[in-house]
Amino acid sequence: MARRKPSLSHLDKTGAAHMVDVGTKRITRRTAVATAVITMKPDVLDRILTGRIPKGDVLAVARIAGILAAKRTDELIPLCHPLNIDQIQVDFEPAGRGELRIRVEVRLRARTGAEMEALTAASVTALTVYDMCKSADRGMVIGPIRLESKTGGKSGSFQAAR
Repeated sequence: MARRKPSLSHLDKTGAAHMVDVGTKRITRRTAVATAVITMKPDVLDRILTGRIPKGDVLAVARIAGILAAKRTDELIPLCHPLNIDQIQVDFEPAGRGELRIRVEVRLRARTGAEMEALTAASVTALTVYDMCKSADRGMVIGPIRLESKTGGKSGSFQAAR
């Protein structure tokens, strides 16, 4: 018996892209957590953590950029629904020699999930760190960026493998 390929919800029966109709779905509590890592010269990370980057408070600016990005995801990703987000939390922690880990959690009550909002926020947060520190280290590397977990909705919970 041949296996059916799973259907992609953003394609109609002719294969054309379209926005999924979520109007009949139940509103549920949903969360999504995404992370990003940005690797840089260890002295640059030290300067970020001690507030010695000439452009200003890198983590404060990057946090605000991530929050704005989550709120505007539907303007950036063509088939995303606009969402009323209840909370966006952006946190930072040194994750190793020259590594800064960014963690974003998005919470809402909606008919569709917040995965794209969390991933977009993590990405833009990392890009903002790069922008503010590029004069000190143009060789910074962003990645991996990934969904760590999500809860709520018809598909239930997801937890990334460690």
